[in-house]
Amino acid sequence: VLTNLATMLASRVAFSSARSISCRSLSTTAPTVPRILDRRTNETGPGGRGSDAGLKVAVFGASGFLGRYVCCHLGTNGFMTYIANRGDDLEMRFLKPMFELGRSRFTFYSPRDRDSMAEVIADADLVINMTGKYYETKHLIEKEGFPYFDYTENYKFQEANVDFPKVLAELCTEMQVDNLIHVSSMSANADSKCDWSRTKFEGEMAVREAYPWATIVRPTQMFGPEDKILNWFALVAARLPVVPVFEGGEALTQPVYAVNVADAIQKIVDDPESFEGRTVDCFGPQDYSYNELAKFVYDITGQEPTMVDLPRDVGKQVVKPISMMGSPLITPDLVDMWCEDFIPSMTQEEYDAQPSSKKNFTLKDLGVNVVPMEKVAFSYLHRFRDGGHFSLEKGYH
Repeated sequence: VLTNLATMLASRVAFSSARSISCRSLSTTAPTVPRILDRRTNETGPGGRGSDAGLKVAVFGASGFLGRYVCCHLGTNGFMTYIANRGDDLEMRFLKPMFELGRSRFTFYSPRDRDSMAEVIADADLVINMTGKYYETKHLIEKEGFPYFDYTENYKFQEANVDFPKVLAELCTEMQVDNLIHVSSMSANADSKCDWSRTKFEGEMAVREAYPWATIVRPTQMFGPEDKILNWFALVAARLPVVPVFEGGEALTQPVYAVNVADAIQKIVDDPESFEGRTVDCFGPQDYSYNELAKFVYDITGQEPTMVDLPRDVGKQVVKPISMMGSPLITPDLVDMWCEDFIPSMTQEEYDAQPSSKKNFTLKDLGVNVVPMEKVAFSYLHRFRDGGHFSLEKGYH
């Protein structure tokens, strides 16, 4: 009898262990989310979505390109997440399935209303700021005389990239938030001719001043299904008679996979104290000129567009009418950005040789396996092919 009882207990323990492991396997890869395999003492639940990770996170910019991947990681790991929403509730609903029921809270706010921003933060332990667009938003206003309407800016780069992050950092200090992660850009430079890059640098400085122990994440241009870099070349080739490149298309960029940047942010969220006051630079494994990027894209899509090389000043004038669109394909400020190198200031070897006390971390330091463009780009660029994915397969059509 005792033997049978011991066998039954052993079987039950084995089943329970297997069930626990299967519940935890709902996460992303183990190196990215170590808490799924090794729960902390203050974490309850079976692991993964159904757990309480013991940390409350407030997210600004959740519906953006990077924000959706960060939210997916937070939801997968059971973090209570406060999501800031300044638009229609329907614009954010695609984020809700990423979280277990009751593990997310959506709060309306205005970037110009300090109190509403404080309502989003509430009792959060950590705040992540990923707000920002590549163009200055605008709207129509009435005026006297023909044509009876005009454009006015809604949010300029100064307000979006400098003023808002500064107020957010000040609130984090006042409300005694434990940690702040601010996403800037690798192109942030005080001397840049690009307004976006210059204000990104000013925003970094403003955050550092208001919240000195903030963690700054600086990615290069990001690629992925919703990107504005690889998709841009394919989309312009499909819509416009020519595809412009500027200053010979010789400026360099080193695109990084957006999911890898989200992985890095998840690593910081898991151990925020280790990254206080530090900078994390996120970049891909290889740099490309914009000409090389175009050739890479058109090799996948099979498009044969006419490429036109334009000087910087001429290009800015040519694209100016396009910049008046609601979501412009290109703006004069983007022309300035694409005429400057968008790459890290050091090689990976130089990053590795930095003294540990002043080191800028990289994806390698965080244990994130960098995914090259070649592994991902085809999965979302093949839709631009004439005939789609199977157009080159003989006998398919």
